[in-house]
Amino acid sequence: MGKAVGTRPAPAATRTSSPLPRIKAAKPGRSRKPPEAAAARVAPAAGMQLHTTDGARKYLTAGERDGFLQVAERADRQVRTLCMTLAYAGCRLPEALALTADCVDLGAGVLVFESLKKRRDGIYRSVPVPPLLLETLNMVHGIRELQSQRAKGRAVRLWPWSRMTGWRAVHAVMRAAGLDGVHASPKGLRHGFGVAAVSACIPLNMVQKWLGHAQLTTTAIYANAVGTEEQDIARRMWE
Repeated sequence: MGKAVGTRPAPAATRTSSPLPRIKAAKPGRSRKPPEAAAARVAPAAGMQLHTTDGARKYLTAGERDGFLQVAERADRQVRTLCMTLAYAGCRLPEALALTADCVDLGAGVLVFESLKKRRDGIYRSVPVPPLLLETLNMVHGIRELQSQRAKGRAVRLWPWSRMTGWRAVHAVMRAAGLDGVHASPKGLRHGFGVAAVSACIPLNMVQKWLGHAQLTTTAIYANAVGTEEQDIARRMWE
């Protein structure tokens, strides 16, 4: 993986070693402690919640995310890659829209985002993503070809869209997938990524790095998973 913070990373290599696999839920009977046990010692940030004041869920469940991605496969190619990036990388919409070709590291299997909501510019984080996303980004956006050029794709944004254009494109896929409500949004995908990572026993400090949170207390909110995710976590206690 690339550096989590610091200056802009070196251009991506053209080799095709396999990146980290897609996050999978932990199998019953494993001895390692789930991260929510350690998270109990970290108080969640008061300003961020997984539900609205009237109880509406803000995140997509795993099933909703899968349905969203299935519909995205039939969308315009650039809309499809944006939807996949948001779902698999857990990034903010403006972070995705700012992604340039040189920040797709095909060799290391990561996407490198400039983290927003920081006190200064030039802070980057690398997020491991599935091979399917990397292959699709290369096919649709010509990543290898751009990186072979002299500029290495540094100034080439993958989606030269405004934030509103990107939001509308994602929301249209949400509607086509039968999703409606506060969770049917790019932010809902980001929250869903956080819940899925905690449910898969990813350590909170790693989830914090992937999401680009400044404080671990912000990430700890995902340890308060509810519904099916909470039931899955609780079930491991009795197995």
